[in-house]
Amino acid sequence: QVQLVESGGGLVQTGASLRLSCAGSGPRFSDYTVGWFRQPPGKEREAIASTGWSGFTQYYLDSVKGRFIASRDNANNILYLQMNSLKPEDTAVYYCAARAAEHTRNPAVYEYWGRGTQVTVSS
Repeated sequence: QVQLVESGGGLVQTGASLRLSCAGSGPRFSDYTVGWFRQPPGKEREAIASTGWSGFTQYYLDSVKGRFIASRDNANNILYLQMNSLKPEDTAVYYCAARAAEHTRNPAVYEYWGRGTQVTVSS
């Protein structure tokens, strides 16, 4: 059973940076593709990026490209989402999720989810 725990969220001002962490545990966790998702208030969950076992990352959300960077530390079973130049529209609950298959932006096919961490960006 894979378990995921997100951390690093908080309240920041426009232009600030945050680094989210996703700590994973469970058998062969390093083999899993891990996706980052967010759900803004009153909106549907959207895919940000997914990182495979090799560290290759596929980015999905145009509004964060060039500002958000996903990375992976397989030695410690931790994934990171570095978020720079934050904007009020980045306000959301951020989740990481894992699946034992290839990259996809579809949240419905991710098998394991963390509980999320709130990111609030004030103007």
